[in-house]
Amino acid sequence: MGKIMEWAARSDHLGGIPRNTVIMAVSAFAKAVANLCNKSSVHNADTLMNLVQSRPPGVPLITVSNHMSTLDDPVMWGAFKGLLSLDPELARWVLAAEDICFRNPIFSYIFRTGKCIPITRGGGIYQENMNEALQRLKDGSWLHTFPEGKVFQDDVPIRRLKWGTASLIARSPVTPIVLPIIHRGFEEVTYPHCCNGLDDAGELQ
Repeated sequence: MGKIMEWAARSDHLGGIPRNTVIMAVSAFAKAVANLCNKSSVHNADTLMNLVQSRPPGVPLITVSNHMSTLDDPVMWGAFKGLLSLDPELARWVLAAEDICFRNPIFSYIFRTGKCIPITRGGGIYQENMNEALQRLKDGSWLHTFPEGKVFQDDVPIRRLKWGTASLIARSPVTPIVLPIIHRGFEEVTYPHCCNGLDDAGELQ
């Protein structure tokens, strides 16, 4: 897979208006799902907030988490009070499956302006867009990954991890701070009717 709309991911694309618009809209959706449609609680939220806002200049942040639904990102961030109200430039970059998020030009544009990096599952650690992820780390940005590589809903210890995230840590031009995040309940989350959500509200932890 070649590069997909890399120009749309640039912060100066159309003066940053598309990025700001997409991130604001997605943030509102995430907050509504996490806090209005469901009950959520976060432990040690200050750790992430401090790293996003106050880590040393130029030092990248990699967060890793388990993967229980296709909407883990962005909904999980909606549970962190104040996180989605920050400058869009501080928002996470995230590795996203190209077969799900980049199926057509409209999806591709939205996800690209929303700071998503397309990844071909099974494409290996040296696929072209991994270089973009490394560039984001070189820039000192925040990058989120799902090292399980796919949605895995069984409530058991975390499954075998893919080694793409480890390769990013090892190959990063600047040694990143790595923060693991574990969440539960996303397989039971209720979404607005427009999202064809489930019937029973879930609790996020």
